[in-house]
Amino acid sequence: MSRSLKKGPYINPRILKKIKELTPGDKTVLKVWDRACTITPEMVGFTIAIHNGKKHVPTLITEDMVGHKMGEFALTRKFISHGGKLAQKAPKK
Repeated sequence: MSRSLKKGPYINPRILKKIKELTPGDKTVLKVWDRACTITPEMVGFTIAIHNGKKHVPTLITEDMVGHKMGEFALTRKFISHGGKLAQKAPKK
């Protein structure tokens, strides 16, 4: 279920404050645990390390990501492979 349009998107004010303190082109990586926060146009061009439950995944924010949630870009599950004859013949990684 999505958030009410009346309320507007959820944006963590602490994250927004930290991004406004950075200068454009700064290579500093911000660590973020708030996966529900919506990406805003102010975040474009910065690298944000989004927590996936185990580690922080560094993600460069682009214009295409605006309006999406941060958690969409840090996957929490790692797909290995399905079983079967092809899986048995293929070398394991």
